[in-house]
Formats: sequence, structure tokens, C-alpha cells
Amino acid sequence: MKQGLALTLIMLSAPIFAADAPSSPAKADPAKGQQTVAQVCAACHGADGNSASPANPSLAGQSAAYISTQLSYFKTGVRKSPVMQGFAAALSPQDMTNVGAYFEKQAPKPQAAKDKTLAVQGEKLYRAGNTDKGVPACTACHGPNGAGIPAQFPRVAGQYADYTLAQLKAYSSGERASGNAAVMRGVAAKLSEQEMKALAEYIAGLR
Repeated sequence: MKQGLALTLIMLSAPIFAADAPSSPAKADPAKGQQTVAQVCAACHGADGNSASPANPSLAGQSAAYISTQLSYFKTGVRKSPVMQGFAAALSPQDMTNVGAYFEKQAPKPQAAKDKTLAVQGEKLYRAGNTDKGVPACTACHGPNGAGIPAQFPRVAGQYADYTLAQLKAYSSGERASGNAAVMRGVAAKLSEQEMKALAEYIAGLR
């Protein structure tokens, strides 16, 4: 595997991850997106995209195209989640575009690593990978500051460690199979649970 292939979270996961972005039926309207967020998304992801629960991904600052793509995956069942599929079922492609545009404009609240020792281990993996195990650095796809590459690879910086760990496990097991799952599964399957925890801890404090 090339060094350029890398990790990720999401949505919000995501996730994560090249995503087949749905075509936008019209220009994005963040104001209408805000209305939809207030009605549909805020309870789990926060009115401004900063989730209050470690189980739910923060979406503030996430790529608009990535969010709309993941919503389309949830709606069609390509990405499995009974809860998210139920919410996404009522959204039109335009709604998804608007929601993505709104969340992208929101400022993410900085998080901090809780376990400094784990975070140091995670930083080494994130920036250099593990050549002995064929694990590439995460920086090529998610960037040195975790901003991602819209709309292919998501922003991961400041994501809850619990959520990131859950997504890495889902990729490793094959439970998450949408978007760039083949890339992510190839990476996550080579990681031990300790390495996943270390990465998740480092990513939480990345900014």
C-alpha cells in the first residue's frame, strides 16, 4: 500500500471517506440548511455542528460535499445506520446540499486529548505510519492538521475519540463499507486496538 493512502473518522462519522458525491440540484443555501439542522440534526449533532455526545460526531467545519454524500449513503442504505437512515429518508438532495453547506461554515470547538501518553503514540502513527506493518501515514489523505481533502476524505481534527475509535473498528470489521471503505479497511485491519485508541486520542486534540 502506498504511503499516500491514509486513515480516517464521522460521519459523523463518517466515516470517511473517493466518495461519489451526489449532484447538487441547485446552489447550496446555508440558511435553509440551518432550518433543516434545527429540525432534524441538532439534537444529536448540535445546533452549530458541535456534538455534546462522544457517540455522535461533530460536523462543524466538515466538508459540505462530504456531508451531503454521507447523507445520501445513509438514505439509500449504502452506509448502515437505522437511526441515520430514518432521518435521511425525509431529506431531498437539495436538503442534503443545504445542510452540508451550513455545517461547513460552522466553527469547530477545539477538543483535547485526555490521555497524553496515548496521544504521543497516536501522533507517531498519524504522521509516519508503521512501515513494519504496512500502515501508511494518515497525513496524505487527512492532512497534517486533520482538515481532510474535500470531498474525498473527511476532516478528522477535533473529533471525539470514542467516535473515531468506533469508526476505525467498523472499517476493520467491514461493517462500514461505503465511500473509501476499501482504503480504510486496508489500513484499519492492520491496526491493533491499542493503535486505534492511540490514533483516536491524538486526533481528538488535533487542530
